[in-house]
Amino acid sequence: MSSASSVIHPDRVQALTPGPPRKGRYVLYWMQASQRATCNHALEFAIERGNALGLPVVCVFGLTDGYPEANERHYAFMLEGLAVTARELEARGVRFVLRHADPAVAAAAMAKEAAELVADRGYLRVQRAWREKAAQLAACPMTQVESDAVVPVETASDKEEYAARTLRPRINRWLPTFLMPFETVKLKRDSLGLRLNELDGLDAQDVDGLLAKLKIDRSVKRVSGYIGGPDRARALLDRFIKTTLGVYAEGRNEPKAEHVSSLSPYLHFGQISPLEAALRVRDEGKSPEGVERFLEELIVRRELSINFVHYNRQYDRYECLPSWARATLAEQARKPRKETYTAAQLEAGETRDEYWNAAQHEMVVAGKMHNTMRMYWGKRILEWMQDPAEAFRLTLALNNKYELDGRDPNSFAGVAWCYGKHDRPWTPREAFGTVRSMTASGLERKYDIEEYVRKVEGERKEEGLFGRS
Repeated sequence: MSSASSVIHPDRVQALTPGPPRKGRYVLYWMQASQRATCNHALEFAIERGNALGLPVVCVFGLTDGYPEANERHYAFMLEGLAVTARELEARGVRFVLRHADPAVAAAAMAKEAAELVADRGYLRVQRAWREKAAQLAACPMTQVESDAVVPVETASDKEEYAARTLRPRINRWLPTFLMPFETVKLKRDSLGLRLNELDGLDAQDVDGLLAKLKIDRSVKRVSGYIGGPDRARALLDRFIKTTLGVYAEGRNEPKAEHVSSLSPYLHFGQISPLEAALRVRDEGKSPEGVERFLEELIVRRELSINFVHYNRQYDRYECLPSWARATLAEQARKPRKETYTAAQLEAGETRDEYWNAAQHEMVVAGKMHNTMRMYWGKRILEWMQDPAEAFRLTLALNNKYELDGRDPNSFAGVAWCYGKHDRPWTPREAFGTVRSMTASGLERKYDIEEYVRKVEGERKEEGLFGRS
């Protein structure tokens, strides 16, 4: 453990390089996963340490060109959010430094004059590698503080859980401890006038200029329906609580409707805290059924995904699937498919299934897909490709390329679910074996799927196939 905190539960805190603080000009918060100035456990821990040492707090963010599978769509949303976060940090007296560099290198460079280095936590392979690298490079003690799970991942469970039903009781046991109001700490010494010389960074407010400088994939453009920023996330949460929560329990699965929170891109980039969203819905929601269902999705289901990527190091590979699923899919792979499509045809949305095409077009144009359709979409790719491992890779690649909330624990778990992860064997069906299937007739029976198709076609006409330029 690191230094004691009166605000942050010790289970959130891990000393990556233990030791007492050294003489320094500031406490450094390395922001990477939790891209916000409020309800941020790592930031509050850094402010507590700064106050205890009589030092200001500086925040650094490393902007890299090479985040796996990220493109202009993702970078634009992130930079829009960072512009808002920079202003909100400065309102709290925290200097924000944005550097165009490898995140771990940027953190270590700024840490040369720091008494301590505090980092937030990420669960994916690249995020873990950054923190390990920074811990090796930094010349001061480094502490990691978990801020993007309601219940810390190791506290909830010390192993990979089989399904939501096995994680749920473990999560619920800890909710009285962790689903509690968040205390904001007032910074005693601000860093706004601190001279940082050559380590001064880029202008976070120049979103378009920053985007133009980056050497990134430009093939997927920004979308107009989602603008990044903690302020946008809070506005969406306000609207959801006031207008949507009452119909969420029954209406969330209807593809034609928007009876959802639309918070997933903001949660992915850490622009809103899951704790803040959970507390506000719990305390302000007027529909007990809606509150219960939303908390199930936000906490249990989302943190099952975090459990998955944390404990299963093959989370992005076909081998992550349970043995029963791989066995039944291998058996089906030896049988010819009635209908197949190439990867290019699927990416272009050129199949004979208008419902699937609409889902693909929604993702390409809007940067999101209704969750019911995302499940159907993934299942059909499995059905249409002879090799299930190749189908898995394509499903994940398309999801991560076009979805704003792609490359997230939820994405990896959601795609794996389409192939049997976190599920059980079902009645055998052609192409699926005992992996759960979804059919067009099922969509027609349960939902107004024709209206969904018309809605997506309207979006395509407004935006054009690849969104705004």
